[in-house]
Parts: sequence; C-alpha cells; structure tokens
Amino acid sequence: MLELKDFMPINFLKKEKFTGSSKGMRFRMEKREQEGEETALAVTVWPEPYSYDATPKEEREEKLFSFDSDGIAQGVSWINERLETEADRWRKANESWR
Repeated sequence: MLELKDFMPINFLKKEKFTGSSKGMRFRMEKREQEGEETALAVTVWPEPYSYDATPKEEREEKLFSFDSDGIAQGVSWINERLETEADRWRKANESWR
C-alpha cells in the first residue's frame, strides 16, 4: 500500500509531474489546467513496463481530483484502490517484461 507521505506536496506539483510505480502498476500525478475550468490534479495509472508517453491511451486510466492537499490524498487512495482491485493485471504486467 502506498502512503501519502511518499508523495510530493502541492507546491511541487504546481511545476512538475510526479511519477512512480508499485507491483507492476505505474502512476503519475500532474497539474491539469483547462480553459474555463478550475485547475485539477490528474492522476493516471497504467501497466508496466512502458513510460506514460509510450503507453497507448486505451491502456491508461485517469481520474481528476481537486488541486490541493485533499486532492492528493484522494488521488493516493484511488491509486491504492486501483492497485488492489486489479492486482492480477499489475502482477501480469510486472512478470511479462522481466
């Protein structure tokens, strides 16, 4: 299980993307600005081994949260939920490229 303390604070995310991986699942948090909408925190998960850009869009799953500390906490919870819910998918991805 991933812990909130292991993720970067909102001030980091204002300028940079944060990426990581766990048990065959990769994840990314980033600031998302869209015209006419509030700034959001985009959280994306996808299977290893490829980077975000090298993974087809249909293999990535994304969810938007508020761009604040609460949004980061909710994003971490969602990542953990995806990690548990699709444990077989991530395990297969982890084993397939080793």
